[in-house]
Amino acid sequence: MTYRPHHFPVSVKGVVVQHGKVLLLKNERDEWELPGGKLELGEEPPDRLLREITEECGWEATIGPILDSWQYHIREGVDVLIVTYGAHVTTEAAPVVSHEHKEAGLFAESEVAALNMPEPYKRSIADWYERLRESVR
Repeated sequence: MTYRPHHFPVSVKGVVVQHGKVLLLKNERDEWELPGGKLELGEEPPDRLLREITEECGWEATIGPILDSWQYHIREGVDVLIVTYGAHVTTEAAPVVSHEHKEAGLFAESEVAALNMPEPYKRSIADWYERLRESVR
């Protein structure tokens, strides 16, 4: 028997907070998610994430530290490795929704727990808010 490794994409996602509210995008499954996208072979993850944030919401940002990584089983036969980063927004503009999403929203930290989204995203969001609070102490 020959070993065959599993193959699945890597998606880089950013926790972007503007004026105390986190940016989330609604996908085709009616889940809220972080902006980001699938990594292509040879790309640097922060570079891809920066491009995705700009494409998906029209924002410029700087990419910070890795917050978390986890395997997301979307449905049978569809799995992805998610790597989340903290990000700093460098614009005052409202987000612009791209063709990839149904809606964009800015949510207070206290609103995130009630949203329809994978729990590890919520964990990454909580971690970034905590790191942001620590940086101003």
